[in-house]
Amino acid sequence: MHALSRLAPEVRQYLLVTGNYWAFTLTDGALRMLVVLHFHALGYSPLQIALLFLFYEIFGVITNLLGGWLGARLGLNRTMNLGLGLQVLALLMLTLPAAWLTVPWVMGAQALSGIAKDLNKMSAKSSIKLLVPASQQGTLYQWVAILTGSKNALKGVGFFLGGALLALLGFSGAVLAMAGVLALIWLASLSLLRKDLGKATAKPKFRDILSKSRAINILSAARLFLFSARDVWFVVALPVYLSSVFGWDFWMVGAFLASWVIGYGIVQALAPAVTGKRRGQLPDGRAALFWALLLAGIPAAIALGLDRAGAAQLVLIGGLLAFGAVFAINSSLHSYLIVSYAKEDGVSLDVGFYYMSNALGRLLGTLLSGWVFQHYGLATCLWVSSAFVLLAALISSALPRHPPVHS
Repeated sequence: MHALSRLAPEVRQYLLVTGNYWAFTLTDGALRMLVVLHFHALGYSPLQIALLFLFYEIFGVITNLLGGWLGARLGLNRTMNLGLGLQVLALLMLTLPAAWLTVPWVMGAQALSGIAKDLNKMSAKSSIKLLVPASQQGTLYQWVAILTGSKNALKGVGFFLGGALLALLGFSGAVLAMAGVLALIWLASLSLLRKDLGKATAKPKFRDILSKSRAINILSAARLFLFSARDVWFVVALPVYLSSVFGWDFWMVGAFLASWVIGYGIVQALAPAVTGKRRGQLPDGRAALFWALLLAGIPAAIALGLDRAGAAQLVLIGGLLAFGAVFAINSSLHSYLIVSYAKEDGVSLDVGFYYMSNALGRLLGTLLSGWVFQHYGLATCLWVSSAFVLLAALISSALPRHPPVHS
């Protein structure tokens, strides 16, 4: 604590925001894996499992749209702490005996978790804009990449944690343990996070929740299809496929998906170096178009390779690694662009609108992941993914171009 007090106030707040985000992400990743594996073991179909996340994604859309407005009016410290508190409540809802965990009850708990996750994420991403001077765009890109990459690496750890806790403690024991730890972090955040963080100088009106920026609207549309492309095969189809077709157990599925997401997060954190920051180059519309086009062919190649006898596991694992690396670059530069495009006063309004599109993409991808996989199989999910990435690339071609910015 003494070392923390010697740091600059902006750096202390950045570390607090990042620490909150990390803690939340661990429980979010673990809970998702717990729900998928536990209810698959209970005999739920892929589509039924996808429907358990329906409210999670729907309320994520609503929360991002309204959460940015709340953050600008109340302060990002309050929206972040509200997210942590709601996640504790969502976890506690799932500690009931198995006979009481009906589909509507689990969907309700997932709705609270969806609200909590997007309040937390919107608050964290918006805060970074306020902690870096406007002239230091390179630093902004680096901080956003570190926040985003570390979060996703920890989400991968959460996937492994979910699989491990399910095997060791059972479903109820796992969610109770996570609720207890997160409650302690929430209490610490209430006392340490700056009280006026992100509050707009003028109270925004409700109509301000819709972005008036052409660049943000275009980027938001591209983000919708980009994340639909990931979740259409990753959320439900992939873990169920690994379990039912390859015969992997809970530990193997959890460990593999955890390793994938951890690697994905590491690449996200390294994205500034990959996209040319050291040469004074920062992402613009051309970069978003290039990396989306590079990504589009990977799901199609995996789908074609799955038909090869005896090579399905090698093709799927190798394809996943390639997809994860290129998708991570896409996601990281998108995360920088939205923070860069957003206006500083009331930043959470623009960031919230953008992540509303992100949540809408996840909702579309999640529903399609269960439905398409159940009726047509994993290969069709991959073809849909490839088509969605092409749509994201087409939309990205309309993003603004700008010269390199040095900081």
